[in-house]
Amino acid sequence: MNAVDVRGLKKQYRVYQKKEGLLASVGGLFRRSYRTVNAVREVSLTVEKGELVAFLGPNGAGKTTTLKLLSGLIYPTGGEATVLGHVPWKREVAFRRRFSLVMGQKNQLWWDLPAQESFRLHREIYRIPTQDFDRRVDELTAMLEVRELIGQPVRELSLGERMRMELIAALLHSPELLLLDEPTIGLDVISQRKVQEFLKHYQSERKLTVLLTSHYMKDVEALCKRAIVINKGVIKHDGPIADIVDRFSKHKVVEVLFGGPIPGDLSRYGTLLEATPPRVKIEVERADVARVLSDLLDRAQIDDVSVNERPLEDVIAELFASDDRPNDAADVLPSDGPPGADDARLALSRDG
Repeated sequence: MNAVDVRGLKKQYRVYQKKEGLLASVGGLFRRSYRTVNAVREVSLTVEKGELVAFLGPNGAGKTTTLKLLSGLIYPTGGEATVLGHVPWKREVAFRRRFSLVMGQKNQLWWDLPAQESFRLHREIYRIPTQDFDRRVDELTAMLEVRELIGQPVRELSLGERMRMELIAALLHSPELLLLDEPTIGLDVISQRKVQEFLKHYQSERKLTVLLTSHYMKDVEALCKRAIVINKGVIKHDGPIADIVDRFSKHKVVEVLFGGPIPGDLSRYGTLLEATPPRVKIEVERADVARVLSDLLDRAQIDDVSVNERPLEDVIAELFASDDRPNDAADVLPSDGPPGADDARLALSRDG
């Protein structure tokens, strides 16, 4: 059985359209106009147990909405989904004890209390035996190098330290599925690397199923072999990350080290990316690479040449360049669930 199985999942929002001007605003009190926002459209995907999958897309693509649907925080407009054998929006207690959702822009730790106090709250919520709890706290704080910080108020921690504490809180009850929404957003390079190394090691050791969204392609390349690409609520790619470049990139980068005079009209071959004589980089259409190399060898003395794929982040950016939706409706609109539905931790404590 797959850890995640989604078939034709849809989520729509009905959004009030406010008109400009005083008269229009008064008229809106009596007669309102709405538009429908399709946050997720007919999404179908599967994630096997123990798999670590990247879920990529621009702002407004439907990533966060999909994660909220899979965690049961919001209800779908249509379609079906099972997560760890459960229908997520039924919000069964047994299901909520088997997964964790970490959102890089939201906190589950009490701001003015030390992280260890929030950990103890999680122990009560998830009913973790004391011996298991102590062992897991000791192990996770050591792995993430924050053991000496758990007695310090969360507000006094750096952003990177807080994110590592968030990961500890999410993993204390040993979930089978971890949903990560931008876990390294805003972190410095060192903190990003620590989080990446921890996730890679922990996932490999525990065979944890992970669905990761990130705008940092270094996260994706360091952790994942498979990527699901979504744009405007529709899946555009589902397969190996390496296939994204082959499928969507129309260009390659030709790097040339000249041994003599450099031709003055290199722009005829493509886009000149860098020119630091005697080395230049040119972005060339895939179909023209052989012709360009042949022409350059005929016209100039060349000491070295290499042909490389474009960086993954450039290909992804090009793929999403046509996305003209400025905001992620799923991130700014309220969820459809009852009060408190957007906080799985509090919901679990409320329902036992």
